[in-house]
Amino acid sequence: MDIIEYVKNKALEAREGARAIAVAETAQKDTILVKMADGLKAEKKYLISENQKDVAAAKVKGLSEAMIDRLTLNEKRIEEMSTGLIEVSQMADPVGEIANMRKRPNEMLVGKMRVPIGVISMIYEARPNVTADAAGLCIKAGNAVILRGGSEAINSNKAIVSILRKAVKNADLPEGVVTFIDNTDREVVMEMLKLEGLIDLVIPRGGEGLIRTVTENSRIPVLKHYKGVCHVFVDRDCDMDMASEISLNSKVQRPGTCNAMETLLVDAAIAEEFLPLMVRRFSDAGVSVLGCSETARICPGQVSPVKDEDYYVEYLSLKLNIRVVTGVDEAMAHIAKYGSSHTEAIVTNNHQRAMRFLREVDSSAVLINASTRLNDGGQFGLGAEIGISTDKIHARGPMGLQELTSEKFIVFGNGQLRG
Repeated sequence: MDIIEYVKNKALEAREGARAIAVAETAQKDTILVKMADGLKAEKKYLISENQKDVAAAKVKGLSEAMIDRLTLNEKRIEEMSTGLIEVSQMADPVGEIANMRKRPNEMLVGKMRVPIGVISMIYEARPNVTADAAGLCIKAGNAVILRGGSEAINSNKAIVSILRKAVKNADLPEGVVTFIDNTDREVVMEMLKLEGLIDLVIPRGGEGLIRTVTENSRIPVLKHYKGVCHVFVDRDCDMDMASEISLNSKVQRPGTCNAMETLLVDAAIAEEFLPLMVRRFSDAGVSVLGCSETARICPGQVSPVKDEDYYVEYLSLKLNIRVVTGVDEAMAHIAKYGSSHTEAIVTNNHQRAMRFLREVDSSAVLINASTRLNDGGQFGLGAEIGISTDKIHARGPMGLQELTSEKFIVFGNGQLRG
């Protein structure tokens, strides 16, 4: 079988699954999710064993520590995958919701019904937990999913999918509800992106290179974010202890994620007091700090010079830029120039300044007095997320159940005709 035929057959398999899952009752979908969660927990040893094959291969290939961290499965992460599926099963089913009903002058009732999108293709890199998260959310929202993980996680993803598909089959639904691309040839992705009419939506999740490749080659709508260049602005009217904790958490809690802070902006009015302690805390946590000239003056010998192009970089590692700014206006101007519209935070006790930051910063999530690491579907109460979109059409921010559905107009009439 050649690649074109292979990919088309996979898409047809998913299409069959989409027709079935779209009309499944909520209870049936929830049962599948619970069985999936139970299966993952029951097969922890098997999953870790298969994952270790991928981790060993990644080390041989010389992949970065951040990449290996995203790739690694352990008991805690498997429990998190399982818990995420349970949480999604307990959430309200958006499919079939009717909203905005209104009566027209001719007595016709017009409204909208929330419906599944259809077949969603997930193209992602190292994180095998995405396999379970994506499948669970798509199923609850009434969609079939085509999963195409990176070659570096092929054994992990195969193992996870085998458990997920078993739960679907045991519910008497087509296994194509969860379709897996087990061919790691990059040409497979290129062929998938041509299948307009069989695949309804593509969601790439990974590095900027992957997302740009998908976007530039797809004939199918794409939901995306290119990178997460996230900022924390420490305002002059902040609680400094809080600012220190938020800054540290935003960078070091898990630096290889898209919502980790890459640049810390500090108000010049408090920089002399705040930065020496903060730079020391970063250093103690293993963070390599690049600083502007003012940061270097305040913390001599503790920071490397930052270049203008560094402010555009998503490090995904224990590396950080620090810049001293004259206030909230310069901070927002910096974010507008260098940011990626992902996640920004301000630490301040000044309500007026906080609300300006909230209104004027154009990102998928803007936080006041909270870590950027909180921009997450689970933290926002959406259950396991399928990704974070920085697009402005259809979905923006963490994509949960509602974002994986569409709407159609519905009409209740009693014989109305167009005059």
